[in-house]
Amino acid sequence: MAAGIRDRVAILGMGCSRFGERWSDNAEDLMLEAFSEALGDAGIEKEKIEAAWLGVCLEENNVGKTAGPLAQGLRLPFIAATRVENACATGTEALRGAVYAVASGACDIALALGVEKLKDTGYGGLPVRTRGVVTDLWQPNASAPGAFAQLASAYQARYGISRDDLKKAMAHVSVKSHDNAVLNPKAHLRNRITIDDVLKAPKVAEPLGLYDCCGVSDGAACAIVTTPEIAEQLGKRDIVTVKALQLAVSNGEEAQFHSWDGASIRTAEVAAQRAYSEAGITDPRAALDLIEVHDCFSITELVLMENLGLSDPGRAPYDILEGRYDRDGAIPCQVDGGLKCFGHPIGASGLRMVYEVYLQILGRAGERQLARADIGLTQNLGGHPHQNVCAVSIIGRLGA
Repeated sequence: MAAGIRDRVAILGMGCSRFGERWSDNAEDLMLEAFSEALGDAGIEKEKIEAAWLGVCLEENNVGKTAGPLAQGLRLPFIAATRVENACATGTEALRGAVYAVASGACDIALALGVEKLKDTGYGGLPVRTRGVVTDLWQPNASAPGAFAQLASAYQARYGISRDDLKKAMAHVSVKSHDNAVLNPKAHLRNRITIDDVLKAPKVAEPLGLYDCCGVSDGAACAIVTTPEIAEQLGKRDIVTVKALQLAVSNGEEAQFHSWDGASIRTAEVAAQRAYSEAGITDPRAALDLIEVHDCFSITELVLMENLGLSDPGRAPYDILEGRYDRDGAIPCQVDGGLKCFGHPIGASGLRMVYEVYLQILGRAGERQLARADIGLTQNLGGHPHQNVCAVSIIGRLGA
């Protein structure tokens, strides 16, 4: 494997809009909200930005197919701007473009921004009428809850776990996220719930109930990146760097070649191992101070604990129930509320995860600040368990 980008790119500044039902704001408003915070944090004039990447997944009606709205909305100085899309991993894809541009030496300072304006267009997570003839013929009635419900059933079958035990662990995942979001003023859902609320909620796709599913939100998140040397020249003393950024995309093997039992997310295993290697991490359980993962559904977070090498196979439900991933546990997960409660504006989610790790490392997370945060991982998934793209980023202090 190549040497990678470890510590070659620093995060100069980050910003994130409030996520939620932003009925009175358009996509440009959300982009400006995130960008203004990031630019102020970076402490530079926007004329210093040399290239930009815009991540938008579904809502082209509000944003369009190019990066023109980014350049126009932020009044960027006639720089190269590129629009990217990679399903729910779109935000991380935008970050990857900016990070690789700086790491390669192509530019000194680059911008990544992800945005989605979903609430006022009717999108609620149900299948789109058509995304092309292949989708219509191949999965005519597929839905995200249905696909991830199958992940739960497959996981239960593989490890012989009772349905009650699995549901209790899934419920703990959701309750934890709600508890954490109460401390986050930018989160969409800031209400505490109980285990009984989760277990008694209406079913969406067995065993997933209402509280096992993340919501649909409007929002934007943004990062400005540069080299550690330039960050130091600009007066930054506590420098946060990218230790690794890896993607893995399904090639069809899981679903088509009968080598996969449906109980795991194979791309997460591959991307995580590559990221650990790039970051020089041999024991992620000891190295990571916090994690943000793609908890589109409670079962996804549960399974990912094993795919990321943080729980032994078949042990994640019990580790969860024992509080291993609680805010005061060994490896806090979704300290900001995660997709479940911070929200899931698709194009912004990957950058939002990095935003939380960045705040925690710099000690800026307010009431939800952890006692120790030197290095964190984000995992951003796009697609269904059997066909997807998975991005894994590792962010930490320079020298950590």
